[in-house]
Amino acid sequence: MSQAEINIEQLGDELLDALNQARMVAPLTERFPQLTIEHAYAIQQRLLSRRVQQGERIIGKKIGVTSQAVMDMLKVNQPDFGQLTDRMVVNQGGCVPMSSLIQPKAEGEIAFVLKHDLAGPGVTVADVLRATEGVMACFEIVDSRIRDWQIKIQDTVADNASCGVFVLGDRLVDPRYLDLYTTGMVLEKNGRIVGTGAGAATMGSPVIAVAWLANTLGRLGMSLKAGEIILSGALSAMVPVVAGDQLRMSLAGIGSCSVRFD
Repeated sequence: MSQAEINIEQLGDELLDALNQARMVAPLTERFPQLTIEHAYAIQQRLLSRRVQQGERIIGKKIGVTSQAVMDMLKVNQPDFGQLTDRMVVNQGGCVPMSSLIQPKAEGEIAFVLKHDLAGPGVTVADVLRATEGVMACFEIVDSRIRDWQIKIQDTVADNASCGVFVLGDRLVDPRYLDLYTTGMVLEKNGRIVGTGAGAATMGSPVIAVAWLANTLGRLGMSLKAGEIILSGALSAMVPVVAGDQLRMSLAGIGSCSVRFD
């Protein structure tokens, strides 16, 4: 199978249709074994450009594959990123209709809200802290359009890093007064603890993850903008959810976040 047979626009449109219809598609890497990460980001860009054409607005970025366990699973040595739109926002304490999702899983994360632009390369941890207005507790509800989560890194990148929806918590806190490396998280599902973690689970620190993102985008001619929301990566394993589930997560020194599914 030759590289020329990969149709970037067609695959981006296929993923958009799957998103809009809440249905799964066969893994891209199963059909196109020669698919590279560069192809995958081009497909992601096509998918996002179509979503913007539909009236969505890009409001931030997400970082995925931040833990060593997931990197090992996907056989890669770096994270990936996707883009957030205003269609993905769910209000704190709100309800997510299961009909809008396919095979969702929840992750507890630390979200950054930027007050200044960040343009790599050369962005440091100190730069990230200076550019951040505040951090918040956050749920990312990841969802894959790829059948049965049978993903390789190229599949998830093309599928906008498996973005679903996200929920921001109840407080915005200045990160300069926190140790985000040791910040602890407790995640509860229907009143039972199902996950614990700390900031160190995300590339050693979520601030390191945001610096990685700014520098990676810089090499692609992109930057992070003031006002954008950055989801810095999961602090514990993904938690599958079904209709009727209620989730709550709390971050020491930062706040809490809750969401339910119907």
